[in-house]
Amino acid sequence: MAEERLQRRLAAILSADVVGYSRLMGADEARTLSRLNALRRELIDPAIAAHSGRIVKLMGDGALVEFASAVDAVTCAIEIQRQLQPGAGGSEADPIRFRIGINVGDIIIEGEDIHGDGVNIAARVEGIAEPGGICLSNAAYEQVRDKVRESFVDLGEQSLKNIARPVRVYRLDLAPKATSTSEAPRSMLARPDKPSIAVLAFNNMSGDPEQEYFSDGISEDIITDLSKLSELHVIARNSTFTYKGKAVDVKQVGRDLGVRYVLEGSVRKAGNRVRVTGQLIDAASGAHIWADRFDRDLTDIFAVQDELTQEIIAALKVKLTPEKKDRLARTGKMDLEAYNLFLRGREQVLLNTKSGNIEARKLLGQAIAIKPDFAAAHASIGFTYVNDYVNGWAENPDWSLDTGLEIAERAVQMDEEEPETHHALAVALVFRRKLDRALAEARRSLALEPNFARGHHTIARILTLNGDAAGAINMMEAYMRLDPFYPDLALYFLAEARVALGQFDAAVTLLKQRLERTPNSETSLALLASCYGHLGMFDEARAAWAEVMKIAPDFSIERQRRVLPYKNPDDFERRVQGLRKANISV
Repeated sequence: MAEERLQRRLAAILSADVVGYSRLMGADEARTLSRLNALRRELIDPAIAAHSGRIVKLMGDGALVEFASAVDAVTCAIEIQRQLQPGAGGSEADPIRFRIGINVGDIIIEGEDIHGDGVNIAARVEGIAEPGGICLSNAAYEQVRDKVRESFVDLGEQSLKNIARPVRVYRLDLAPKATSTSEAPRSMLARPDKPSIAVLAFNNMSGDPEQEYFSDGISEDIITDLSKLSELHVIARNSTFTYKGKAVDVKQVGRDLGVRYVLEGSVRKAGNRVRVTGQLIDAASGAHIWADRFDRDLTDIFAVQDELTQEIIAALKVKLTPEKKDRLARTGKMDLEAYNLFLRGREQVLLNTKSGNIEARKLLGQAIAIKPDFAAAHASIGFTYVNDYVNGWAENPDWSLDTGLEIAERAVQMDEEEPETHHALAVALVFRRKLDRALAEARRSLALEPNFARGHHTIARILTLNGDAAGAINMMEAYMRLDPFYPDLALYFLAEARVALGQFDAAVTLLKQRLERTPNSETSLALLASCYGHLGMFDEARAAWAEVMKIAPDFSIERQRRVLPYKNPDDFERRVQGLRKANISV
């Protein structure tokens, strides 16, 4: 008799979940509930009603909603997620974000409640979505693919908990449509919900091109100082220095980098005197917020940098605790000649070449000879040795890695408060396969400098190697927001994380984007060949592999296996399996 009372119907099911709900509740239960109730009252409930949805149940951390149409479910989800995107008008330092999953399937009705695989699949698909994202089952995708303006990324077949057969899942791309296949329009970057600033390379007004390193060094030091403040969003040097030597439209820079404020400046060094000028501009209006000029003895350059940084912070109306003020103030004496040598050495490190590493060690060694406890110089030297190991530039790789690790350890002991020492140590530990300690050191560098873009990048890499690819993607996206003109290598690392999740279609898209910028990247072509193999595109896989052999005949999967320190060897073997599926001998 009970079975005769079962009612079934086809429906579109939306499952939503609050990201980090337990953490938010643990931090402030009353405030979290108040914020959630306000969101439901002002945004979520009206959106559901406007799209003819029925709220089946509300849990503390999410909701289950039934729609008659998949199009209604998807357009409702898009409206909610767009309204909740960072920069869409919210001012919360820790905004509430949702994951949303949508499925179309058969459901069982029991009073006001619903059950069955149609509901279960929606809930499992939601678990695949990124924070602020929307994922659809294949059944939902087929209903809406030609009926919404947004595009989709095929994440491939996914094995879902307690679901008998794999389900093909699609991620809805909420980013604005790109005018190029390689990158989204820079003008569409949303501003963060806190003061955001880009420090452009200060102009060298000394009349001597050889002094370029000095003006660049001052600019980078200001970026580093501001980056220590979690109250700010500070764009990385890699992106801001792309405007160096060019006529700059400050409003366009603000749009390109998604920031409210731009700092411009100049440095003139003559004899024992230095003049530093700076001006802070509102990129939205073009109005000057602050400007000043500092004429000092060259030996006072560090005091000038401190004063300039403090004035910028005051102009941005950022209130600092006494502890943060102390952290920003430089401590101890710095020898000017050692500082000059350090700036020149740091420029060589940034070249990321074998010859640059050799020259950097010479210059940084001279700086240390003058100032033996110069922790940042020690850290940079340690990093060059590890970089030699990673890139195959070292004559004795094990010695190079051991040396880099030993120097980085010593640098941390010299100055525990210097972010670069922890970062250099983290990178060395990665390749000594000490991933947990590497992650701790990388997180320490980020605690000391919250806007440290390379720190975000390194943590993302460690998380992929450590088996947390989903966490790596979130961290990589944070890195890309701090460095909007990120190097194309970032696309490769993001693709690696997608491969680790079995999202081969998404990885192919990223690898193609990287290869548009760097066509002769054998590592990208090799990973692309593997992805094609997993997708059953065997001709494409063999063509990509042929390009690898053409570019780098000595390319070795075995060397990759030896160097890449995956915690779980199966994560690397996934690459090999893709090649073997295409009958590629490795």
